[in-house]
This record gives sequence, C-alpha cells and structure tokens, in this order.
Amino acid sequence: MTQNSLKFGTSGLRGLAVDLQGQAARQYVTAFLAHLATSGQGSGSRVYLARDFRASSQAIIDDCAVAIARFGLEPVDCGAIPTPALALHAMAAGCAAIMVTGSHIPADRNGLKFYGPAGEISKDDEAGILAALSARPIADRAIEMADEAGMAVERYVERFATLLPPGALSGLRIGVFEHSSVARDLLLDVLARAGAQTIGLGRTESFVAVDTEAFGDAVLAPLKGWIESENLDLLVSADGDGDRPLLMDGNGEFVRGDVLGLLTARYLGAHSVVTPVTSNSAIERTGYFAQVIRTRVGSPYVVAAMAQAIGPVVGFEANGGTFVGTGVSVAGRPLAPLPTRDAVLPLLCAIGLAAQQGRSIAALVADLPLQHAMADRLQDVPAARSSAFLDRLRLDQAFAMAIFAPHGIASVADTDGLQFRTLAGDMVHFRASGNAPELRCYVEGSSPEVAQSLLDWAMGIATAHLR
Repeated sequence: MTQNSLKFGTSGLRGLAVDLQGQAARQYVTAFLAHLATSGQGSGSRVYLARDFRASSQAIIDDCAVAIARFGLEPVDCGAIPTPALALHAMAAGCAAIMVTGSHIPADRNGLKFYGPAGEISKDDEAGILAALSARPIADRAIEMADEAGMAVERYVERFATLLPPGALSGLRIGVFEHSSVARDLLLDVLARAGAQTIGLGRTESFVAVDTEAFGDAVLAPLKGWIESENLDLLVSADGDGDRPLLMDGNGEFVRGDVLGLLTARYLGAHSVVTPVTSNSAIERTGYFAQVIRTRVGSPYVVAAMAQAIGPVVGFEANGGTFVGTGVSVAGRPLAPLPTRDAVLPLLCAIGLAAQQGRSIAALVADLPLQHAMADRLQDVPAARSSAFLDRLRLDQAFAMAIFAPHGIASVADTDGLQFRTLAGDMVHFRASGNAPELRCYVEGSSPEVAQSLLDWAMGIATAHLR
C-alpha cells in the first residue's frame, strides 16, 4: 500500500479524506470482510452502511458499497444516522456494519468504524484487517442499495422508550445544540417523548467539527449565552457521529463526559464499571460500584475489558460515550447490550437520575467527590514528535524531574501515555491522540484554580517542547 495518513486510532481507521476516498476505502473494506471470513466471525449476507454529514462521506459510502458488492454481499444504506444506531440495527440482523465518519476531528479528515455481527471490532481485528490489506485495485461499478435509514432510527429510538418513566422530563426546557451532528433530530425527538420542551439551536448545513471534550473551543462559546437567552434548564449535544455526548447545566457549566458516564452507570444500577485511565479518579471514591476496571484510551480496550467484568456492567470513556454490557436492566426490564459508544443514552440517564431525585444536574455533580478535572490539546503535532516527547519524559529521569520541578513527582503510570501524580496529590496526564495529530493533556486538581493553573502550565510545557 502507498504510504499515506490512514491508520487505526482509538476508534476506527482515520486519516485525510483525500487519502481514504477511492481505492483505499475499497481495499480496507475488502480486507475487513476477508478478515471476518477467515477469523470465523462471518458478516451475514448484508453489510450495513451509514455516514456523518462531512462533504466526503457520501463518496466514501459509495466506495464501501462497491467493495461489498465485489465481495458478494449486499450493501444496505442507513443514511446519516448515529454510529450506535447503525451498530444496533446491524447487530439485530446478525450482520457487519461500517460507519463512515471522522467523528470530532477536522472536516478534511474522515474514517471508517468497523463492526462485526457481534459489535465493535477489537485491536486483534484491526491487526487482521491490516494483514489482509491488498493494493490490488477494485474496479468501479454502479451499485443500488436498499434504504433502511428509517428502520434503523426507529429501532434506536425504541431502545429508549422504557429508559425513563412517562413524562419524566416534564417541566424541563432543554436546548439541543444541533450543529452538524447526525444525532440532532434524534435528541430533539427522544427528549420531547420523555416530556421535555426542546429548542433546537445552532444548526449548520456544512460540517462543523465539534470536540465535546474541548470546552474551550470557539465553536462551543455561544452555549452559555443560550442558557440565559433561551431560559434553558439544560443544553445538550453530541459530536458529529452521535457517540460522544455534551451537557451544559442550568448554571452554564459543562459537565465532563466521565461524570456523565458515572451518573449513567449509577442510574442503570451497574455492579461493574469499565473506563480508561483518563476518567476522573472520583469513580472509585464514590463507592457506588463493586468493581472498577481501568483501561487504555480507546473503545476497543473498554469493550474487551467489559467482557471480563462481573455484571451488570457499564463502560464509558472520558468523553462520555457509554457502552452497555450484560445484565443491565431498567425498572425490571432488560436493556440489551450495545458494545459501542452512545451519546443519547448517557444524556437521558443523567437527566433522568436528576429528575428521579427531584434535583438539578448541578446538585448531583456537586455531591460527587470529584477532583476538578480539565483537558486541552496541542493541535497539528505529528505523532512522531509527541512520541519523542513522551519517550524522553519516560526514560530521562533528570529531564522529567526538571520539567516537574514546580510540582514534584509522587508517582508515574504509563498505561496510556504518561500520568504523573504530583506531591500535592494532583494529576497531569500527557498522551498522543490516536485519532488526530495532536497531544492531549488532562489534569486533576484540588480546586478549579489549581486545575486551571496545572493545565496552563502543562500546555505551556508541551508548547515549548513541541513547537
């Protein structure tokens, strides 16, 4: 294969859209289907496809369909729907699926998320796809696909029908930051069905990359003003492909994704929680869960660890994308497992928990033994430069001690990137993004001021050594 920007990251294959369109998309899809066949997973007779609203996504869908048809299977178009809706629909049919999305990364990039009949693929599957990858060209052909977008959306919405009691959100005025998320209409629908009054805001026709973890990004700046101007109790949103949630409380404060995941796991009565090392350390301190398993960053790691957990099990990432494992039920009704990130579920569960207790989201969050957590990212940093910086911090003790001289180092963990605990008990975590050329930084501090100071300091360190 010709060298290009495409690689597997924390969730699927990602790279520049121009590198993915055409033969590359066809070849990766062929390799995916060949790997499913040789590994005994099967793909069913159909492969379900969906996309986000990026300008490049429809052309890549067409390339995927060509490869599927050449492989002797039937491609089915599910349109522009959330990734978890596609996964749910394909799993119900016992078939494979492919989501064309770059999620939250810039609009000039795109990607493929692969699903076998049992759900999201593993890191071993990614290696199998790469092993099966061939540079052999795949000829173009006209493909007509069945359209099951409506069926897939209906199945997904029905999943939430009994999640909340009837009218549970009555009296709440909830804004939905629509932007270009494929979840925007679904969010308006399911919240209204639960009794909320909903107001759509900020819809765009062109694709806008929204990182639901990057609260300081300019694209999120209007949200606090909407809380006031629209007299909202809450404001919600999701990223481009609808698997990462965003929630702002009635005070105009963002609720971190890992806090949403924690509240969701509590609402669902989880016995075990699986989450990456970047999620807040409060999860253990709450005492809500009998088992907390920490993983590397990336949905495949969470899914793999959930299979080993003691049920009922809920997984979530620091971005709030939430996975349902085995044994989960709501009001005595089983909630079917869905081992892929979902944005709608944690929003409904967190808001439902607040309604159940007759309290605000802000009050629920205030009760948690949270370290004050913040995150930021240094963009346009090649992976090789991030790796060199992290390797030097890991291997050169004198360099690390000099860098951390203002804070001291109590301990270091290297499950994913480098996580430093300071002598004061605060945390600074550097890791290279698996999805984009950027270095991510996460901090926890004993107060908002300490956390902000740590984040400013850490980003300054990263900038000084990587720019």
